[in-house]
Amino acid sequence: MTQVETTVHYDNGYEEEYMLQEDEWDRDMLLDPAWEQQQRKTFTAWCNSHLRKAGTQIENIEEDFRNGLKLMLLLEVISGERLPKPDRGKMRFHKIANVNKALDFITSKGVKLVSIGAEEIVDGNVKMTLGMIWTIILRFAIQDISVEETSAKEGLLLWCQRKTAPYRNVNVQNFHVSPALLFSDVELRFSEKHLDIPKMLDAEDIINTPKPDERAIMTYVSCFYHAFAGAEQAETAANRICKVLGVNQENEKMMEEYERLASELLEWIRRTTPWLENRTPEKTMAEMQRKLEDFRDYRRQHKPPKVQEKCQLEINFNTLQTKLRISNRPAFMPSEGKMVSDIASAWQGLEQAEKGYEEWLLTEIRRLERLDHLAEKFRQKATNHENWASGKELILSQKDYETATLTEIRALLRKHEAFESDLAAHQDRVEQIAAIAQELNELDYHDVAAVNQRCQSICDLWDKLGTLTQKRRESLERTDKLLETIDQLFLEFAKRSAPFNNWMEGAMEDLQDMFIVHTTEEVQSLIAAHEQFKATLPEADAERQAIMGIHSEVQKISQSYGIKANIINPYSTITIEELLNKWEKVKKLVPQRDGALQEEMARQHAHERLRRQFAAQANLIGPWIQARMEEIGRCSLEIGGALEDQMTQLKQFEHVIVAYKPNVDKLEGDHQLIQESLVFDNKHTNYTMEHIRVGWELLLTTIARTINEIETQILTRDAKGISQQQMNEFRSSFNHFDRKKNGAMETDDFRACLISMGYDLGEVEFARIMMLVDPNATGIVSFQSFIDFMTRETADTDTAEQVVASFRILATDKPYILVEELRRELPPEQAEYCIMRMPPYAGPGAPPGALDYTAFSTALYGESDL
Repeated sequence: MTQVETTVHYDNGYEEEYMLQEDEWDRDMLLDPAWEQQQRKTFTAWCNSHLRKAGTQIENIEEDFRNGLKLMLLLEVISGERLPKPDRGKMRFHKIANVNKALDFITSKGVKLVSIGAEEIVDGNVKMTLGMIWTIILRFAIQDISVEETSAKEGLLLWCQRKTAPYRNVNVQNFHVSPALLFSDVELRFSEKHLDIPKMLDAEDIINTPKPDERAIMTYVSCFYHAFAGAEQAETAANRICKVLGVNQENEKMMEEYERLASELLEWIRRTTPWLENRTPEKTMAEMQRKLEDFRDYRRQHKPPKVQEKCQLEINFNTLQTKLRISNRPAFMPSEGKMVSDIASAWQGLEQAEKGYEEWLLTEIRRLERLDHLAEKFRQKATNHENWASGKELILSQKDYETATLTEIRALLRKHEAFESDLAAHQDRVEQIAAIAQELNELDYHDVAAVNQRCQSICDLWDKLGTLTQKRRESLERTDKLLETIDQLFLEFAKRSAPFNNWMEGAMEDLQDMFIVHTTEEVQSLIAAHEQFKATLPEADAERQAIMGIHSEVQKISQSYGIKANIINPYSTITIEELLNKWEKVKKLVPQRDGALQEEMARQHAHERLRRQFAAQANLIGPWIQARMEEIGRCSLEIGGALEDQMTQLKQFEHVIVAYKPNVDKLEGDHQLIQESLVFDNKHTNYTMEHIRVGWELLLTTIARTINEIETQILTRDAKGISQQQMNEFRSSFNHFDRKKNGAMETDDFRACLISMGYDLGEVEFARIMMLVDPNATGIVSFQSFIDFMTRETADTDTAEQVVASFRILATDKPYILVEELRRELPPEQAEYCIMRMPPYAGPGAPPGALDYTAFSTALYGESDL
């Protein structure tokens, strides 16, 4: 019996030695039949596990490698490299050349082959062929195995010992005696089915052999080692993908929620704005008051929840963008027309329409109030004039002068002169009626057609009366020479009674005239005018007594000359009874007018109290809101304290603000009382209810946005691993270069800030940074943009390249991944998420259903489009 030593050397100094006992072998060093069978079976299965990737396999290990073609193909598959082009000739020297190319490639990998020649491989030498395959297995499957810095063989043995340590009665000492402890028929079938390890030996091959072949066992065990190592890599890769997909799914839910809320808010604005822009006036005060009530309901009930929704929508948008920046995702771009700026623009249009709408309502109410007053005044004057003009056309059309005596003619002439005087006195009233009608037309009175018709009838009759009066005068003057005697007393009575009567009618109209005032000064002016009128009453009473004296003188003369007491004054239709009745009515209306003016003065005093009550509250609430705004501003600029302390202080501010709201509500109630009393101005305060509303809404929005900014800074700090000291340093730098102290740095200030922090800025680099912090080119850098930039400069996050590398591990280094691989390696939810979104792989050599994980990963980070 002889002993042969076969040694494989590596350039790195690593060396494996195996002693082969020539027990019953011949001088040609043939292997033990059992070992040879085990090596043939194991090495063939191992080679086929790799050749199947190239769509081929071997049946006889010493025959199928003789021409070198499949040997070169095997080396290309397991190394991933291209070998020199093989010779396709069938001559012996062609085959030897191919085998030499394969052996040269093995040598190029740091392996020094001893006693292995190409001729022996071409000749089908089993020992050399198996030795060469073993050399390949050592180099490409076992050499890189290392456990705790042991050699490949020792490392593989140590790995087996660790994997079998939990099992009782299993103690692996080597690869000769212990394999029966590792393998059973069931285990081999399980590994073939679930671990994708080809069945290289049967259980009986190991159990029935006293000393199984060590090389065959090591080859088989190395397959288990690589399978388990690959599974651990896949698990790590799957965990990374699940984390990334979980973040992406959460962000997508927030995007969908933003889209829904934005759509609902924009739809409400779209419905409400046309209502506020509608300026179609109503015809009556009651209808306009209903419009005002609807507007109050809108301000108190419908708008406040929408203000909160708008603020919450902006907060959600900022939070989403922060999460996207933290997870290194592209910024969220809402659907067209649903940007925060679009919502702000629509909201601005709503508030503009709202402001104009309230102004218009109040103007219309004042206009209708004025119209009602003018219409009533028109009706009174028109009625008085129509009563006066009633029958005048018939009187002026009489031909009584044709049969009258001289005395009667003269009486008729004097009577006509008195009528002309009366007619002239009514000229002013007709002009007033026409002027009122014209004003009603200009103010668009709803029943202006009836007014115009009545005014036209009065004017037509007035013109006709003027024409008839002129004609009658001409007729009477033709017979004037026949009428020489006239009763001067009757004439004087007529001339004095007509103006006096007209004065009384005017006085009664003035005493019953409606008035609209808004201040005590205006009431006082009316009272002064009324007092002036009362001062003229003694003079009027003297005129009355004079007229009554004329009447008494007529009665005396009539009695003296036997004239009947029922004699009628031919010059006037006014009787002494009418004058007395009207005088009594004037005296009765004077105290009534006094009472009405005093009542109005009391009402205006009540309005003044409402003004002072509103002003007292408004003058407190306005400065209080300004003070809270300044406190919030100072809190947001503080540097020394922790962000959590700032958040606590802001929450306290928010609590104080919410608790203060009843004061604003009470002011709203006082404002409603003022509006219901039609009080339109207030000299005791510069604050209007609109000012308070705008300031209150701005205060609520500011505290909410400031809290959101601090929450965003905490989220950024915690996610990026930034210390509180760093955040304070960022705030200190920002405040130092915020020259205008308005919470933003201008471009030159930002450049100076970066230089002070050690940045070496060229124009191109600074332009790149400005694109990050000011993408809309506004020329200013907010504190949040500054914080985002500094955190990106100091923190590390997942990248698209890392996700691609993770998917490559799951795909076993293929440039594509299959649906079954995703479902096997990932949880069901994440697997289906990937399957629905991954595009098909378009590269060469891919099976049907292959998916492109590279395009999917880069799209997650905004580096490409799906």
